[in-house]
Amino acid sequence: MADPLSAAAFLAALRAEGVKVVETTGWRTHNRNSKGKWGPVHGVMIHHTVTEGTASTVALCRNGHSALPGPLCHGVIAKDGTVHLVGYGRANHAGLGDDDVLKAVVAEKALPTDNEANTDGNARFYGFECENLGDGKDPWPAVQREAIIRASAALLRAHGWGKAGSTSVIGHAEWQPGKIDPRGISGGMDGIRKNVAERLKHAASWSPPSAPKPPAPPKPPTDTERITALEKRVTALEKEK
Repeated sequence: MADPLSAAAFLAALRAEGVKVVETTGWRTHNRNSKGKWGPVHGVMIHHTVTEGTASTVALCRNGHSALPGPLCHGVIAKDGTVHLVGYGRANHAGLGDDDVLKAVVAEKALPTDNEANTDGNARFYGFECENLGDGKDPWPAVQREAIIRASAALLRAHGWGKAGSTSVIGHAEWQPGKIDPRGISGGMDGIRKNVAERLKHAASWSPPSAPKPPAPPKPPTDTERITALEKRVTALEKEK
């Protein structure tokens, strides 16, 4: 558990981790603090938006809607890996969740199954909404997944979390019964946590090694090369006579 980072420290942590950030107007003071606590914080929560189109998704997460005022998260992670900051402080993203899950997050132990909704998550988690339809078919581009890992690692690093385990990063589905997000992401949340834990073994500036590129296919011979080869073949045949 910890006091939340200042908005400036939050931004600096993301940038140090190599996250591409876009700041929306007034994000540093856009929050729901008037409705309840913000902090102490314990971890990072990942969601999917059930939307498509970055501009409209960012606008929705910043402003909210008639039933749920914004901000709906702290940052929107777009398909291209850019993190759009839309609010800072208490945000309407986590809702009520399981107190046993929270205890496991704090202790960095394996998560129990969430079967209660008795604890205010908006006060206790940083939240990132990821642009995805959440239908299990909409793809999660590699750059978007990498941004999730980097943004999560940035906050764990800033708070000194993740040293006893890797459960300081959770999905909404692991917190609140009935939720399914982030659905369809490669490796699931266990895979995200594994990758975050690997990042924390390195400096914030570290980048994972790229997979080796397959060798380029051989170039077809030019007309000149074909003619030269044919002439050599003819010459060789003539010598065999």
